[in-house]
Amino acid sequence: MAEGAQEPAAPDAATPAPLAVECRGVTRRYAGVVANDQIDLEVRQGEVHSLVGENGAGKSTLMKMLYGLEAPDEGEISIRGQVERIDSPRKAIELRIGMVHQHFMLVDNFTVAENVVLGSEPARNGVLDLDQATKRIEELSRGFGTPLDPRARVEDLAVGQQQMVEILKLLYRGADILILDEPTAVLVPQEIEELFDNLRKLREQGKTIIFIAHSLEEVLEIADRITVLRDGKVVGTVVAADTTKEQVAELMVGRPVLLRRVEGKATPGQPLLQVKGLFVAVGGKERVRDVDLLLRQSEIYGLAGVEGNGQVELVEALVGLRRPDGGSVYLDNDDLTREDVRSRREKGLAYIPEDRHARGMVLQMSLWENSVLGQQERKPFSRRGILFPKAMKARAAELIERFRVKATSVLEPGYALSGGNQQKLVLAREFAGQPKLLIAAHPTRGLDIGATEFVWQQLVNARDAGLAVLLISSNLDEILALSDRIGVLFDGRLVKEFGGSEATMSELGLYMTGARSDEEPAA
Repeated sequence: MAEGAQEPAAPDAATPAPLAVECRGVTRRYAGVVANDQIDLEVRQGEVHSLVGENGAGKSTLMKMLYGLEAPDEGEISIRGQVERIDSPRKAIELRIGMVHQHFMLVDNFTVAENVVLGSEPARNGVLDLDQATKRIEELSRGFGTPLDPRARVEDLAVGQQQMVEILKLLYRGADILILDEPTAVLVPQEIEELFDNLRKLREQGKTIIFIAHSLEEVLEIADRITVLRDGKVVGTVVAADTTKEQVAELMVGRPVLLRRVEGKATPGQPLLQVKGLFVAVGGKERVRDVDLLLRQSEIYGLAGVEGNGQVELVEALVGLRRPDGGSVYLDNDDLTREDVRSRREKGLAYIPEDRHARGMVLQMSLWENSVLGQQERKPFSRRGILFPKAMKARAAELIERFRVKATSVLEPGYALSGGNQQKLVLAREFAGQPKLLIAAHPTRGLDIGATEFVWQQLVNARDAGLAVLLISSNLDEILALSDRIGVLFDGRLVKEFGGSEATMSELGLYMTGARSDEEPAA
């Protein structure tokens, strides 16, 4: 538990708090797939109750029913002891239930106040009264550690502050049951700690919080109780203070899960990727400055750094999405410095993008189409400009089976998959192209612990099969677990390199924040 945190209320005391939410036998089916199967759930007033499970376990479906976005096929939901038919978000709001979605529902060029009141605008004599709303918002935000300026534009706020605006929207409407869906997915560690401080304050005020997350460290820090879903069913509810990360992970996956440093089989071969003196400028400002990087066959090179220190621009320059302003990029003696994306892929570069929705998939396309994106002009998928869907569908079926993608058909659209299964499909497609070099940018961001373990193993298997893997991640556990060598990027420069087993979390942190700097050339 973080320093200064309040001890959670004991939910197993002799006189437990009354129930805020109760589900009994709640079942939801989609086209023959049972997303929620006879769910029983009890959430007590004034507690932080975490809901965890692998992607596709049924967490979001259950919360959509609680917020009125979906209707159960069977079972009943009680709110504060009363069975309710929650058939719309409006009904949920009437019941003082609010939900913060993973992707914010804010209007960027509106002020904080305008966003908070949108849909329930206060009026005086038929005229919008923002002064009244501003006073109320100031009063509500004082309950947080850092009050927000109601007149500030949302587009000028940090991501953590934007999330506070979403929570203020719920409080403004009187919500005392708050559903937070993956609230930490886009936050840096300092913003996560601030969010947790705010959630503790809300708990002290008697609010009930349902917290959905993948990070078990975060869940154990903030939750009073944890309910675990697996394959649409509740497999257990535990008191957070009485359990461990390993125990919760085993409940989620159904077997022991080991996320630890991968030792062993790396046998680095000849140099494959060679970056020399790379410069990238954006808007007149140097974002990548004189970077030298060497990556060998059968090696995972982890690139650590606080986000915003040039990682995005470096990756874009390597994969061909951005032309460098200086320096050179070679892949196995091929000069890629001025080559486009297609040419780089043809010469053996594969890419797992940070944003799978924007750059990894076309969500409206079918799985069979997504399974060959970037490779559709190769045999056996096309010949002389004619595409062969049968071969593409066969490839999709093979990848779905081999990478354990949960899908009912290759005809499904990309958006029908959970985030973890979308990531598995992208990973499968990139490996299937038989690359020499794989650039993996935040490959497990937003994934559950089981999917993370799977992706880690595939990256290690790729290394052992002779690939060179450049791993960019803000997750230091991931960097330390997988990397044979580690470089630290700070302010656009590669300031330090370590052997994978030599680095420690604390030492990496010193270089990542600029507290220590002794730039060394690539080995």
